[in-house]
Amino acid sequence: MPKLAIRARHVVTPEGVRAAAIHVADGVITAVHEFDDVPPAATVETAADDCVVMPGLVDTHVHINEPGRTEWEGFETATRAAAAGGVTTLIEMPLNSIPATTTVAAYHQKLAAAHGKLHVDVGFWGGVVPGNTSELEGLWQAGVFGFKCFLVPSGVPEFEHVGESHLREAMPVLARLSAPLLVHAELPGPIDAATAKLGTARNDCATSHAAWLASRPRAAENEAIALMIRLCVETGARVHIVHLSSSDAVPMLQLARADALPLTVETCPHYLTFAAEEIPDGATEYKCAPPLRERANREALWRALRSGLIDLVATDHSPAPPAMKQRDTGDFFRSWGGVASLQLGLPALWTEAQKRGCGPADVARWMCAAPARLAGLDGRKGAIALGADADFVVWNPDAEFSVEPAKLHHRHKLTPYAGRALRGVVRETWLRGERIYSQDSVTARAAGRILKRGQT
Repeated sequence: MPKLAIRARHVVTPEGVRAAAIHVADGVITAVHEFDDVPPAATVETAADDCVVMPGLVDTHVHINEPGRTEWEGFETATRAAAAGGVTTLIEMPLNSIPATTTVAAYHQKLAAAHGKLHVDVGFWGGVVPGNTSELEGLWQAGVFGFKCFLVPSGVPEFEHVGESHLREAMPVLARLSAPLLVHAELPGPIDAATAKLGTARNDCATSHAAWLASRPRAAENEAIALMIRLCVETGARVHIVHLSSSDAVPMLQLARADALPLTVETCPHYLTFAAEEIPDGATEYKCAPPLRERANREALWRALRSGLIDLVATDHSPAPPAMKQRDTGDFFRSWGGVASLQLGLPALWTEAQKRGCGPADVARWMCAAPARLAGLDGRKGAIALGADADFVVWNPDAEFSVEPAKLHHRHKLTPYAGRALRGVVRETWLRGERIYSQDSVTARAAGRILKRGQT
């Protein structure tokens, strides 16, 4: 018999938003009934009428950096931030930690580092780097959910970027395994050419975001995506383009989708929120790669997302110590690139989505169902449905707040969202039927689990 019933007037289910009572036993959803249909022996939790109950968010693009660079971000702080942001499942990227997750041995070190520190469920991507093709099947069998590669230098020596020859070696292996390849899609050639064109003038405009933007032209993304489409056709490997920034790539992605290629695409809340024209000089908290582009580009990304061409939204949470962000010098070229946003993904996206006529069901599709499907966790995560884990976020879509860095649970608080007014306040987060966050407080008990591919 169900031990818990969570009910609300606005529950986001795969069939739509409706009043419902969600029955839970042993951490799993056993039924979704009408609002007043609750078992007599169950504990009943009723959400406020102004709140929405949605599946817990699934964030498939998070950099945690432990072991090795835990001072950037660690499992305990990152997963606390996730819980406070309504994220109940995240998949961690393989770079920035030491060692990087590019061998089976390194993966086991990652598992050991995470043990006992997780406030939400966490799985891992493996990495594709030059020379590790022989490790890929072992990593897949050990439990990683897929693989990430860079086509341009990643910024850390432990995770080298790959060229076309490396991809031609690795992608047939991934195709045989049906493992997705997540691609940071920028090519060095256009970046090198743009940087050379800036020349010594770069030193005189280092605090200008416009100069940083000019050094990472759309051509770098466009040519990289064209390459990945071609290799997707040739090898049959599943390809996922991470953090799409250039709207110029949309037409070729449309053609790939029309040809039914196994190709998916994500973008991030910051590409859907900020516009390059609005970024002040020296504000290096906005630096990321690919860069934040112009207002018109942002609106084109929104059109692609709403049309279904962009499948999902993930944060690409990538923090670093303030000194590395060069906020004192304001130098965009020396600063570490990455946006700290894990706790703010839902309100950041919702603030812009509701302006464009989107609803909570759209957000659930982009931030819950589609990322769960990318990781092969659909059926278990990302939906309020029979047999799924009882993971929920209870949030008020009409409540507004101003981002106060001191209230963020990320290890480092520097974020471009600081002081920004956002809509959508997370009231509670539930993980497998246990409340792990409520009213600004994350439970002390680390209730999260390590997830592995194929694990029940």
